[in-house]
Amino acid sequence: MTKSATPRSALSAVTALCAALALAGCSMIPVYNRPAAPVAVDWPVLPANTSATGELSAVPAADLEWQDFFSDPKLKQLITTALNNNRDLRVAVLNIESARAQFQIRSADQLPSVNASVSGLRQPNINGNGSISSSYTAGLAVTAYELDFFGRVASLKEAALAQFLATQEGRKTIQISLIASVANTYLALLADEELLAITQQTLATRQDSLKLSQLRFDNGVSSELDLRLAESLTEVTRVSLAQQLRQRAVDQNTLTLLLGQSLTPELMPRLATGSGLATMPLLQDVPSGLPSDLLARRPDVRQAEQLLLASNANIGAARAAFFPRISLTTSAGSASSHLGNLFQSGSYGWTLAPQLVLPIFDAGRNQAGLDGARVQRDTAVAQYEKAIQVAFREVADALAGRATLGEQSRAQQAQADAETIRFRLADLRYQNGVSNQLELLDAQRSLFTARQAAVLARLAQLQGQVTLYKTLGGGWKEAALNTAP
Repeated sequence: MTKSATPRSALSAVTALCAALALAGCSMIPVYNRPAAPVAVDWPVLPANTSATGELSAVPAADLEWQDFFSDPKLKQLITTALNNNRDLRVAVLNIESARAQFQIRSADQLPSVNASVSGLRQPNINGNGSISSSYTAGLAVTAYELDFFGRVASLKEAALAQFLATQEGRKTIQISLIASVANTYLALLADEELLAITQQTLATRQDSLKLSQLRFDNGVSSELDLRLAESLTEVTRVSLAQQLRQRAVDQNTLTLLLGQSLTPELMPRLATGSGLATMPLLQDVPSGLPSDLLARRPDVRQAEQLLLASNANIGAARAAFFPRISLTTSAGSASSHLGNLFQSGSYGWTLAPQLVLPIFDAGRNQAGLDGARVQRDTAVAQYEKAIQVAFREVADALAGRATLGEQSRAQQAQADAETIRFRLADLRYQNGVSNQLELLDAQRSLFTARQAAVLARLAQLQGQVTLYKTLGGGWKEAALNTAP
């Protein structure tokens, strides 16, 4: 460590360091221009004879909290449980913390690291007289601090910041998908319960018909053809019952995975006695807005754009690698040739050791790094554009469902009502000997099919509303997340 009689030289060194820091910060990051959205300026025009369902809300989906969108207390309880326990969401939160740490590391690289340093050195003198020289130092040291004249470190920090913001948007996307998945699975389980009840009722009816057919056949009143038809319809219903039981078990397992815990009895979806999906109120009908709104409303689109910004910042770091890299090593403190005199008055000293490294020959390494960064940026552009296209298609599909599923559900329920009346009339005609058993069994089969179709149509209508809410970015409030790194 070089000795100094006065601290004025050290002050000059510190001044030079501050001037270097002030000059640092030149950025070589390309100017970012958001790519044009590769989608139409408006949604596809739907047929004029279709109609939307529900009353249109004045609040956009992205601004409508899920607690306000869903009114079913049981469903709210399930969603809350999933948000607290779901493992995918937990991993997403941990990814945010990991990205936050990387950003803080890159931010710290812009400032020098000051360390306390104590060192000692003993070595033989070069004059060959056998004496040993000693040197002891203690003080503060800055080692190999890069003066970021060409913005390499700043570019890496900007890339880390964009990566951090992208993980936040990814967390929002996972939460939105989780809420929609819980809601759709809940509705599917309610439909399973209703379909199971319909199947069990139909099986009981067909078993009674089979007993009657067997009795009529044994007494020679009807042919074996009628008996075998009744037997076939009974077994078809048994097949449907087994399918419904299996589907309910599968949906329960899906809900268990989404919740992140066992499906306890108090969390189990159940239909109220005498009710069904047809009696459930419609969910709020949210406005679709314009396709350009997706750029600001959809977290997955914003995530793709942040990844694009990160790739753009990496180009700046790759460009800066072509220019000189200046690093600084400095220390200030006490120095002495005797350990006992290390902290005595007059032992102050300092060192300043700047270093400049200019690339001359690297076998094309820096150029390859720049080319790779540009390819990654072009890839990120394509992924961003695809995210917009996928979002547009999802919303367009959901809007098509909103425009048609309501009419489909209404017509399907009307058919089920008509088949109910037809079955009653066929049964009355059969009891009075006006029609044969074949007509009764055909009416019974049509009624079973129509009732099942009505439940599935209503399920599709309700799930379509959930899907539209999801595709428009609903299920997350921006103010609920602290975005400060």
